[in-house]
Amino acid sequence: MRSVMAERKTRASDRTKPSRRGQSASRGPAERFALGRKGHRDNIIRRLWDGAAASRVVRRPIMHLTGALLIASFVAALFSGGYVSGAFRYAGRSFDALIAGMGFGISSIHLAGNVRTQPSAVIAALGFEPGESIFGADIQAARARLLQLDWVADVQVRRQYPDSIAVAIVEKLPFALWQSSDGLCVVERSGRVITRAQAQDYPKLPMFIGNGAANAGAELVDAIAQHRAVLARLKAMQRVSDRRWNLLLDDGVVVELPEAGWQKQLDELEHLIVDKGVLERDIKEIDLRSPDNFFFLLRGGDKQQPTRGNAT
Repeated sequence: MRSVMAERKTRASDRTKPSRRGQSASRGPAERFALGRKGHRDNIIRRLWDGAAASRVVRRPIMHLTGALLIASFVAALFSGGYVSGAFRYAGRSFDALIAGMGFGISSIHLAGNVRTQPSAVIAALGFEPGESIFGADIQAARARLLQLDWVADVQVRRQYPDSIAVAIVEKLPFALWQSSDGLCVVERSGRVITRAQAQDYPKLPMFIGNGAANAGAELVDAIAQHRAVLARLKAMQRVSDRRWNLLLDDGVVVELPEAGWQKQLDELEHLIVDKGVLERDIKEIDLRSPDNFFFLLRGGDKQQPTRGNAT
């Protein structure tokens, strides 16, 4: 028989052994798994963090807070004094110089589509400096400045690597000259002013006279273009009271058109010029405002009322 003491020792020994189910008697240290790269648990960021956690600064929050306030005050002083922004600007200039030195500095401008826009005006509006980094060039701001030029309707600005800027301009189309109280201007078909002008620079453009003439004249110009005799003798179109038109012809002859139905009266005027030769006579004014009758005012001051179809 086994002794009681031996049995007690055996039981005590059994209690210190791990069970068959795999449960240990005491829990070991926890493991850290790094996400992304395996086995780099001892990197420098981790060491700094662990060192800060073990330091007395973290265990003393008042000291930690005071240090943070001092650092924040120092950084704020740097920003307010302009030192940080100045450093960034200096670094940016240095980087641009480096890029330019590698062959990416702006050295030429390729310009297309300009007829009346001077190249010097385009270069000035672009605002790029010789040798400026092509990567740092503000293309959108340059385009916005070009759109402010008188003749530029649209423009495309793009980089051409390694060292050029390409500019393609679409210019506004001159439609007529407009003589207003503010002077003589070139206008688009819509009547929008392009720029001030000299009449001798645009001898083939029709001339509008009077306030409101440029905005309302496109239809009249198109209609007169279908009447060759009228067009050949036309000098200007005068807007009267922003309601109707006078046509100013050769030799100072004034043709008064009605407010409505003036298209038909243009046909009548063409007939008078071609078939009746009225402009060969000493006529100062032709009044076509009446739909049924027209009148001639002679240079001597006499007024005649020929019947339609018999203007002799």
